[in-house]
Amino acid sequence: MTFDRQGPQNTEAALKLAMEAAREEGIHKIVVASYSGETALKLAELEHEGILLICVARARGKTGRPDGNLSGAMRQELEARGVTICTAAHALSGAERGLSSRLGGFGPVEVAAHALRILGQGMKVCVEISMMAADAGLVELHEPIVAIGGTGYGSDTAVVIRPAPTAEFLDSKVDRIICMPRKN
Repeated sequence: MTFDRQGPQNTEAALKLAMEAAREEGIHKIVVASYSGETALKLAELEHEGILLICVARARGKTGRPDGNLSGAMRQELEARGVTICTAAHALSGAERGLSSRLGGFGPVEVAAHALRILGQGMKVCVEISMMAADAGLVELHEPIVAIGGTGYGSDTAVVIRPAPTAEFLDSKVDRIICMPRKN
């Protein structure tokens, strides 16, 4: 499925398509990028019995909050709905972006992130959050999961991916694009 353009207006359709794909393929884990928790909450409102939902939240950083943008109340709501929360440094920026923004230049991980953006910001996010969940031990390495990402906020991209940890990120494999926008 392709959406006419990127953005949060695609969120509900992307979440439903991702859930359908997980069920069709017998996948039992879905990771979703959700800084505020709103997108993860929308996903949790869908029937997901037998499927573990993992909200990959923004790590503490410029927000200064100990839990990034995810409020304590939202964290409690998500956990009450059975959502596992992963708060981690961004796999495709993290320390490397900290160095390049302070010292100038760029590194190979940033080049990889920009290369993934050729397919759209949501695709980069899907690969990134899959590795973050893999690093946290929340998904099996090289086993299919569904990943959902987007641009800014909301979701517009979903894939079936076999994640690798960040130390082996070139071994991550996107098996299927479930949905994505045509125009970035």
